[in-house]
Amino acid sequence: MKQRERQRTCRRTAALVGVATLLTWGAVAHAEEEKTTDEVTTLKEVVVRSTTINDVFVPLNASVIDAPKLQVLAPATSDTASLLRDIPGVSLYGGGGISSLPVIHGMADDRLRIKVDGMDLMSACPNHMTPPLSYIDPSNVGTLMAFAGITPVSVGGDSIGGTILLESSAPVFAAPGQAPLLTGHLSSFYRSNNKARGGDYSATFATDIFSATYNGSVVHADNYTAGGNFKPAGPAAVDKPGNILDGDEVGSSSYKAENHNLAFALKQGNHLFEGKFGYQYIPEQGFPNQRMDIISNTEWRQNLRYLGQFGWGSLEARAYHETVRHDMDFGDDKQFQYGIAPGMPMNSDSRNLGGVLKANIDVTTDHTVRLGGEYQYYRLHDWWPSSPRTLPPGVMMGGMAPNTFQNIDDGTRERKAVFAEWETRLHPQWLTLLGARYERVEMDADDVHGYNDTMYGFAADVFNARNHDRNDNNWDLTALARFTPTAMLSLEFGYAHKMRSPNLYERYTWSTNGMAMVMNNFKGDGNGYVGNLDLDPEKAHTLSGTVDWHAADRTWGFKVTPYYTHVTDYIDAKRCCGGQANETAVNKFVLLQYVNQTARLWGVDVSTHMPLAKLNGVGEFNLTGLFNYTNGKNRTTGDDLYNIMPLNGKLALTHKLGGFDSAVEMVMAKGKNNISDVRNEIKTSGYILANLRAGYNWKSMRLDFGIDNLLDKYYSLPLGGAYTGQGMTMGLNSIPWGTAVPGMGRSYNTRLTYRF
Repeated sequence: MKQRERQRTCRRTAALVGVATLLTWGAVAHAEEEKTTDEVTTLKEVVVRSTTINDVFVPLNASVIDAPKLQVLAPATSDTASLLRDIPGVSLYGGGGISSLPVIHGMADDRLRIKVDGMDLMSACPNHMTPPLSYIDPSNVGTLMAFAGITPVSVGGDSIGGTILLESSAPVFAAPGQAPLLTGHLSSFYRSNNKARGGDYSATFATDIFSATYNGSVVHADNYTAGGNFKPAGPAAVDKPGNILDGDEVGSSSYKAENHNLAFALKQGNHLFEGKFGYQYIPEQGFPNQRMDIISNTEWRQNLRYLGQFGWGSLEARAYHETVRHDMDFGDDKQFQYGIAPGMPMNSDSRNLGGVLKANIDVTTDHTVRLGGEYQYYRLHDWWPSSPRTLPPGVMMGGMAPNTFQNIDDGTRERKAVFAEWETRLHPQWLTLLGARYERVEMDADDVHGYNDTMYGFAADVFNARNHDRNDNNWDLTALARFTPTAMLSLEFGYAHKMRSPNLYERYTWSTNGMAMVMNNFKGDGNGYVGNLDLDPEKAHTLSGTVDWHAADRTWGFKVTPYYTHVTDYIDAKRCCGGQANETAVNKFVLLQYVNQTARLWGVDVSTHMPLAKLNGVGEFNLTGLFNYTNGKNRTTGDDLYNIMPLNGKLALTHKLGGFDSAVEMVMAKGKNNISDVRNEIKTSGYILANLRAGYNWKSMRLDFGIDNLLDKYYSLPLGGAYTGQGMTMGLNSIPWGTAVPGMGRSYNTRLTYRF
């Protein structure tokens, strides 16, 4: 208790020091304003950047996060998905420290198309612990774009909720006539709450036609603490009496990760050739809302690309390959020994191969046609070795033995797609977009068996007796129109029909054993799940419109986007496998099976920005804000949909003076009371949080400082899921039900970057 009080005293002292630091930076900023501006301008004249993110049609509801914004967001996080937190319509499912899942208008995970450098990366895990955005460090992000609502078919496919495009740092070339360029950066950071420490670094050698870049990062973080106690203090588990968790410590929230990337680019006239090669190693990552933790995850990826500019438009070709080895078990804060079973190893191995060919054809100055084809082949082996490896003498069965449990054996998912899109300007005030996409999704998996026939034989026999081959024919259609009556107003409205086939875990997980079911959960709700061979693809019909009112020079703006989506064959869940007790359980974790039902989602996104004042010697003051609301309903059962973010918003007062920038933020969320009863989802209370941040740019350095959750307020994450971060997590209800994962308490964040 005394230690806790000392920590809070230190935090209050550090808060005063932080505020004093902000004021000091502001005082010296004006003296270097002219110098800093000149230096940045000179730097921009040295490099040439090439990217294709401008080759896509950008609806008014889409948002782009570019380098200046990323520079401000990066100090507070090692989780790339969290860079999306200021985009209207976007929220985040909780996960590991670098593995949260973005949500667009109430739909998350595989309901979104997420492309990293043009690659469709996959999570090789029954808990989706390694989502696509977790494979790249925030320091290596060049541009991030989110399509919330109506998504063009050229960037859609196999999704119903929206699209997120991430491009890593673009190749840098020396300007024509310049000497070879050697540039890069070194950064280090520290975040106090969970003692997150690490760094990132890059180095580039470039001529006017060739560029080579290395980018790397490392991070190590301990468990984080909430703004107050949410459970009794004590041992993390009965077999770990020496591992004492305080009442405010969020178990299984620590992590380590390292990323290494090599990129080569060759530019010949209007032709660009790129090769990007990445490696990621995660030796550990805890998950406070899952029964398991990562004990090792290794990913390799290779990505080759050609981009050519011609008189008629552009042509892009891409081929990529990814392999992942993913290992899970009970981490430091979860019980490890279960009778004769030391832990429960869960392993998966995947291969992901894909290619893209697309063309942008400028038919006339007012008509652009986009044509393309895509291919992806994904193969997954998911197996759980026996525990113990060898049964004691005289023991025929026990623990999780004597065989290997085959969760998904040789699962395959093959996608073939073609699309056509026509963008036309019918009139200076009218712009339209029409598009169609066809996809063929073919899935299959081999027969399986469990640890032993006594407990797992019947369910395996039922699964093996059926044909596993499934083929889906999916269509995407988009129609959108934009009307710009004045330089200060744009109106956009459209319709989209989207389809998504189930993933391998939704279709092919087979065991109805409660212990196996709780390990097959990528929802973070603490429940157990089993797949369904009879699932059909989801089919979504979306109507959306956007009103964009702004100054002619964009110095202020107000944007509102209402939307409505009706989904047939929505993949939700029904209770199963546990008898009458499971059917009627209210305050417990339950067993569920994926089923097709009908759903409806509607809501509105509002965002605004405006200047407040510009004072000589003091600087510029601006106000930004966003508010989001989503309502989701299961029309088949009348239940609310799972993990729908309640009404939420953010206001920020920003200040800029020369190389100095700062902000005071207020983050708000209403209580989550509309919950999924079939899952016994946990309600959360509303909250208001305050954050401070500031940064200063010198010629070759930048220093960032911030305080998140300034008042150290306790709150629960609305989309954080159920707390399962410690104890006897193998058993369905061997840990307490009813505790939501709390948000992080006060944290002092700092980052220092040196550029050369």
